[in-house]
Amino acid sequence: MSSDEKMLARIAALLRQAEGTDNEHEAEAFMAAAQRLATATSIDLAVARSHSATRTAAQTPVQRTVTIGEPGARGLRTYVQLFVVIAAANDVKCDIASNSTFVYAYGFAEDIDATHALYTSLVLQMVRASKDYTASGAHRPTPTITARINFQLAFGARVGQRLAEAREQAQKEATSGPSAKTGTAIALRDKDLELRDYYRQTSRARGTWRATSATAGYSSAARRAGDRAGRRARLGGDTELAGARRALGR
Repeated sequence: MSSDEKMLARIAALLRQAEGTDNEHEAEAFMAAAQRLATATSIDLAVARSHSATRTAAQTPVQRTVTIGEPGARGLRTYVQLFVVIAAANDVKCDIASNSTFVYAYGFAEDIDATHALYTSLVLQMVRASKDYTASGAHRPTPTITARINFQLAFGARVGQRLAEAREQAQKEATSGPSAKTGTAIALRDKDLELRDYYRQTSRARGTWRATSATAGYSSAARRAGDRAGRRARLGGDTELAGARRALGR
């Protein structure tokens, strides 16, 4: 079993543990642990690549297409935003279709795999939490669509912050902690440069993508509720949400 496969298996184990607890502090710990695990695995593989005399195709950056939803489906922009913030915490760059139906993900295979594993769980939580919020009527008199968009934007922003913090902690431990390996910081720098070069050479993106339009409206109450839900978000859940996720293209 490869390091990437072992990492995904361990993340799956954390998913099962998270599903077994109703304690939000434990759930948050599981989520942070999953991100630290993904980061640590990514760092180990980057160091291994830096010591390899030859590189195979499997050890270089790749581009994958991630289907977010079908054309015409509502709410895809907030799904994309969630994928993008998770990707940012895992060294994955993204180009986004103008209609938000798919994302081009650029990165090393293990990082895209980790991003997808986290997104698969968190998008379900985001949709479920926003439905519970609007069903409660707490958003009134704000229109439901406005409340939902604001809730999900805040959820994504909070989740992105939490994952970034866990990533930063794992990187600090790997580069300056008592178990830090010689050459780790250099390997991470080289990895970043390699991904930047690959993205510049491969990407054909034009224009600027925004998570919401100027006409979408703003709701501070929905943002606060979404932020609270993002703080409570945990890894867990296998139920398929039609139109919200698809398997990554290989």
